Order: sequence, then C-alpha cells, then structure tokens
Amino acid sequence: MARQNFENHVRYYTAHHFVFYPLLLVAMGASVYAFNNHPDQKPVWGAIIVIFIFIGWSSFMVRQHYALGNQNRIVRLELRFRYFVLTGKRLEPLESKLNIQQLVALRFASDDELPPLVDRAIQENLTSTQIKKSIQDWLPDTMRV
Repeated sequence: MARQNFENHVRYYTAHHFVFYPLLLVAMGASVYAFNNHPDQKPVWGAIIVIFIFIGWSSFMVRQHYALGNQNRIVRLELRFRYFVLTGKRLEPLESKLNIQQLVALRFASDDELPPLVDRAIQENLTSTQIKKSIQDWLPDTMRV
C-alpha cells in the first residue's frame, strides 16, 4: 500500500461504491427509460423511480451515520490519549474550541506535529483541509470508512 498522505487518504468500500451504487444507477436509468417510453405505465415507473431514489438515499445515510458516528467517537478518544501521552495535559478543555472535522484532521498528524498543530488550529481557526495540508509527517489511518 502506498504511503498515505493528503492526496490518497480517502477510502472507498468496493461493495458499496463500485457495486451497489452503480447497479442502483443502472436500475434508475432503466426505470427512467421505461418511464419515458411507456406512457401508459408512467405512474408505475414514476413510483419505481421514487423507490430507487429512496433506497439510494437511505442506504447512504444509514451507512454513513452509524460508521462515522462510531469512528468520530474513536478518533476523539484516540486524540485525547495521544495528546495526554505527548503533553501530560488533557485535550478535553480544548475540544470545545475544535469541531469534529478539525479533530479528525488532527488525527493524521504525527506525534511531533500534534501538540503544536492543535494550538495552531485553535489560534488560527484552521479548517480541516488546512490542518491536513499543514501536516508534514502524515500518520496513516487506513481503517477509516
């Protein structure tokens, strides 16, 4: 696996991104085709299109909601532990000044970069993208969904 950095840190879930969603798009395309070419059955094909849209939207939302909610909690706990080990101070008093996107971005910082980058993120109100681009020694997270 290539060394992780800002350009290659996004991960895809093959079954979801490259099987389920393409099949759903094909089914929706076929439904739209049938809707346009069978005027006597427009209500039926219209309903099928709406069902496919709902299935796609709900599958994305449910998958993201549970996976990312759990991972955000784990990232927060990992950062608290790493920050305490590195500085001897608790991160919790500073967390209210950072949003979850900033905390997730800080997760990629190496141990040497983490404490000063936390301070800089708070002082300069860096976005998650700015935090990630500031990291020189990227700490990979190959398990994030």
